[in-house]
Amino acid sequence: MSAFRKFVNGFLAFQKNSQAADPELFARLSLKQKPPCMVIGCCDSRVDPAILSRAAPGELFIVRNVANLTPPYEPDTHYHSTSAALEFGVTSLEVEYIIVLGHAHCGGVRALLTNDPNIDETHPFISRWMRLAEPARRKTLMVLPDAPVDEQASFCEKEVVKVSLNNLMTFPCIAEGVAVGRLKLRGLYFDLGTGTLFLYKPDKDCFDPIGPDDVGD
Repeated sequence: MSAFRKFVNGFLAFQKNSQAADPELFARLSLKQKPPCMVIGCCDSRVDPAILSRAAPGELFIVRNVANLTPPYEPDTHYHSTSAALEFGVTSLEVEYIIVLGHAHCGGVRALLTNDPNIDETHPFISRWMRLAEPARRKTLMVLPDAPVDEQASFCEKEVVKVSLNNLMTFPCIAEGVAVGRLKLRGLYFDLGTGTLFLYKPDKDCFDPIGPDDVGD
């Protein structure tokens, strides 16, 4: 079976099962979407936010890019896909949460850390995009200058989540929403090897395994 046929068959099975469980599901969704959560995730095939959270259609507004990065607010004439999605999610959909979902074994972070000159030549878009995470790379090399690359990568992947959270607050609509309590930001990190989900805790500046008591509101 070809990969494309498998994709289509999976979609048809999903459609059939969903319609059987709720015949009016897609009819309702075609009229309006009102997702409470927006997720900034990585485009890595192993880390699908909807699958990992078992979300139903219409529950998540998802942006996926290399290394789950959020750029800073830059109101210029360039094209800004992630920023456009943030603008729509916050001002039009009025999401209640923005979740940055990082993960282990991120290829973009590994490319950033190794600083391989071949990356610039063969993947110039990735190289330029990952410059957004330069603060994470610098901190990693400052804290763990002599550590093995795997340890540095794990540390840096978490720092990238923090970079994205900080950049989110440069958007006026997000900063205002957070200030009045209308919007909440959360940072998560998924360890592919163990299946553990970590929550970033700003008060302690660390990532701890998440449990039911950590969810709060």
